[in-house]
Amino acid sequence: MAAPDRRTRILDAAEGLFAADGFDATPTARVAEAADVPKGLVFYYFPRKIDLLLTLLQERLPTPTPDILAGVIRRGDPAGSLLAMHRRLGLEDHDSLMLRTVIFRESGTHPEVRSHLRQLRRSLVELTEAALDQAVEWTVARTLRRQAAETFVSVMLDHANAHRAGGALPDVSGAAAVVALAVGAPRPASG
Repeated sequence: MAAPDRRTRILDAAEGLFAADGFDATPTARVAEAADVPKGLVFYYFPRKIDLLLTLLQERLPTPTPDILAGVIRRGDPAGSLLAMHRRLGLEDHDSLMLRTVIFRESGTHPEVRSHLRQLRRSLVELTEAALDQAVEWTVARTLRRQAAETFVSVMLDHANAHRAGGALPDVSGAAAVVALAVGAPRPASG
């Protein structure tokens, strides 16, 4: 069997076992057994057990990069640009119940998981700020731009979580409109 197939099987097995029993309670031997690979192969791909967990986060819940904005920003239309970015990100598509369980459980006990989640949020805020900079035809104060980006990211993350949980969905379109109003055109100088 090809090496990438075995690596993927190891990650799939780890995700399932970490969700069911927790990271600390899951020995690598059980991951190897569930993936139907030799234990040494687990260590070949993931030298430390924590590398399994970090790889799951990095590959299955990756932080977005600025290239995601290519083709979605419309100058002069911040609300439309934010909505297009939201659709391109597809945060609600990361719907692995097992991965959500792992993140929820392990974020309280493993600083690496908390760090990844903080980095994910930080990258989403920075990406949203960049989208606003490109979409708005005037200069927005740095503090206001950051607050607007943090607000929109909060709504996107809430939308993704509600989508997965089947709850009422927050109005992402309304949030984009409110953010666009918040960073509205500068007022003319009073004379």
